[in-house]
Amino acid sequence: MRERLAPEEVRERVGAVPDPELPLITLAELGVVREVAEAPDGIVEVVVTPTYTGCPAMDIIVADIKAELARCGHPDGRVRTVLAPAWTTDWITDEGRRKLAENGISPPGSRTAPLEVRLGTGAVCPHCGSTATRPQSPFGVTRCQSVLVCVACRETFGHMKAI
Repeated sequence: MRERLAPEEVRERVGAVPDPELPLITLAELGVVREVAEAPDGIVEVVVTPTYTGCPAMDIIVADIKAELARCGHPDGRVRTVLAPAWTTDWITDEGRRKLAENGISPPGSRTAPLEVRLGTGAVCPHCGSTATRPQSPFGVTRCQSVLVCVACRETFGHMKAI
């Protein structure tokens, strides 16, 4: 029988699982893993909050977490999805924001930032660092991204929308 890791070790391993839509960033860096603890019935439970209601990646996220739970010695572990409080881009860690920028995706501004920053206008271009950017499309490669264009270097790039 495989050794059963303690919930805090499980949290570290589950948190290191890559996001299926943005594999450059982990679930912990994205801020979707809310809690890992042993439930009253003795089962290790992972609580997650999706980035969007109806996020198409949730089935894969749950499957990947269950696979990691099994590798941690908890094949009976479960994933519980909670919608409140709603996920916000403010939960993305500084490391997650750094990785987004390094991989050509402009990280979101704070949800308390001025509206133009939340929409992407004035976002920092991950190619040249200019803030002379403008929206090109409200739809990106994933639901949580839009497409911006940099006026300075003329490159297009993904921008993670602030929520």
